[in-house]
Amino acid sequence: MRPYQLRMSKKQAILDYFREHALERAGEPELRAIRADLQQRLGAPGATSLRYIASVLKDAGCAVQYADPYSRPALPEPYAARLDGALEFHDLASAERSLAKLDELYREYSANADREGVKLVASLAKQGKLRARSLAANPRVAEAKRREKEEIARWFQVWLETPDLFRDWLELRKASDEFRSLPEVVSKSENRSAS
Repeated sequence: MRPYQLRMSKKQAILDYFREHALERAGEPELRAIRADLQQRLGAPGATSLRYIASVLKDAGCAVQYADPYSRPALPEPYAARLDGALEFHDLASAERSLAKLDELYREYSANADREGVKLVASLAKQGKLRARSLAANPRVAEAKRREKEEIARWFQVWLETPDLFRDWLELRKASDEFRSLPEVVSKSENRSAS
């Protein structure tokens, strides 16, 4: 084991642990052991979530078995190539594009009776809803952004409950006064009229 410097990043420390222990698989006990190791090696700067550790390990090729609704689900092939990057919601426009892509894939997998594909699409949509709700509830996020994330969480929820009606619902929603009063929508319409 090499000595750790205080400036070492959490990510690097996680990757070092991964290599030093030759991890091929990691469940919650291994993630907790890594978190404890980070705290010991890095002190307070080593405090991190199991979700972050799981994410770093997944990216490094470790088979991670950790049920966290906020971390992205494992996407096996042939689904990974089509679903990777499909979940984005930086703003309303990217959320709408993301839901359109997920809806397209959902319909394709449904038509082909591909239960695994349908399940993975629904899992991504559920993850989007949970992450958007989490951001909407975070007091460190600006009020306007929180309102936007609340709206996005509502979109994911409606799609999850009624995918066949979602497109029509979204058009009606975007025409509503409540939607048009959202800060992002107001600022975009002001920018258009100023042009």
